[in-house]
Amino acid sequence: MSNQEVKIIGGGLAGCEAALLLADAGLKVRLYEQKPVHFSPAHKKDGLAELVCSNSLKADRLDSGSGLLKAEMKLLGSHLLPAAEKARVAAGGALAVDRDEFSGLVTAAVEAHPNITLCREEVTVIDENELTLIASGPLTEGALAEEITRLTGQESLSFFDAAAPIVAADSLNMEKIFAASRYGRGTADYLNCPFDKAGYEEFYEALVNAERAELHEGDTINVYEGCMPVEIMAKRGMDTLRYGPLRPVGLVNPATGHRPWANIQLRSENKENSLYNLVGFQTNLKFGEQKRVFSMIPGLENAEFVRYGVMHRNSFLCSPKVLGGNLALKEHPNVFFAGQITGVEGYMESAAAGLIAAHNILRRLAGKTELMLPAETMCGALMRHVTTENADFQPMGSNMGILPPLENHIRDKRQRYLALAERGVAAMEQALAEA
Repeated sequence: MSNQEVKIIGGGLAGCEAALLLADAGLKVRLYEQKPVHFSPAHKKDGLAELVCSNSLKADRLDSGSGLLKAEMKLLGSHLLPAAEKARVAAGGALAVDRDEFSGLVTAAVEAHPNITLCREEVTVIDENELTLIASGPLTEGALAEEITRLTGQESLSFFDAAAPIVAADSLNMEKIFAASRYGRGTADYLNCPFDKAGYEEFYEALVNAERAELHEGDTINVYEGCMPVEIMAKRGMDTLRYGPLRPVGLVNPATGHRPWANIQLRSENKENSLYNLVGFQTNLKFGEQKRVFSMIPGLENAEFVRYGVMHRNSFLCSPKVLGGNLALKEHPNVFFAGQITGVEGYMESAAAGLIAAHNILRRLAGKTELMLPAETMCGALMRHVTTENADFQPMGSNMGILPPLENHIRDKRQRYLALAERGVAAMEQALAEA
């Protein structure tokens, strides 16, 4: 395959994962990344695989949807998971990373690979006769978006995604904040800001009445449920946040000896623990309103906000109509897609799609049939979601609910999920052995 060349558009997680796997297999890869020539509304750094929302890659334990996904990605040959492990920061049972270190490790791996040529330029034309993988992400815009529309014959769907604010650790009032993990499990990796009933109700009223930033796309927008702005979620009812991102279960405030009425958790953004993310506080409030309202959170009275929350448009294909099971366009089989533009939701899900697309490119070049992963695997279930006809197609992240049920039902949830995960890993191992 040394004479074969693949063009990859997009230096995010999906594009980098695919580029490294294809290059290791001996293909020549031209990886196109538009930064720093052009930045999307969410991207700020020059590095590849930039994390623009949370720095969490979700749960690491096997008995979870994201944990199973990671186990399968290791079997598929992931390069990004080892980088994430090196850049890991404390986050309880989750795999969270120092985003700058993670990006730096991935960028270095791509730049050092002899089979990868990194092209820092925008792509405005797609040659459907050229072997191409489009992993341009959910913020694809301009001429490239028009080219994708030309090839797919339909307008991309879109929704709005939101990111949470980040505060400086040395500006927090630690007399009101306590470090703890839920139910005392594991290490105390999260900082907790406990509300009493009166404080929460005052905060709630300020939040639901705060002024939001204008969106240029008009009022008729779809907000993805997984990244619901906290102010929109709050308007569903006074207790919605208390049963959502502010749930206090499994926590005891050492100052009172009781469970807080509501609780906000802060998660470290870097290894130095100098920056913290407000977990679950994706928002589209105006910056001044964020400062005013979020300073009402116990311990954040004088917080320095090093990044305010933002909201931006995300786009994705109506993949079931246009993509085959190998993630190539049905009408243009040389053009593959991967990442969030296909309708998978999440960092690791995007990287997994890059791996699967890369494996299918290799199989295409070797004259083999497409890689059809079993429905019992998380990767297989996600691929079926994005390639099976669905009248109301929406993005999907890894979760145990999309897997086929066990033949023998297990009532205990934790044991049931572990059994589903073990079945998924075994199914992946067998599928790859037979491929």
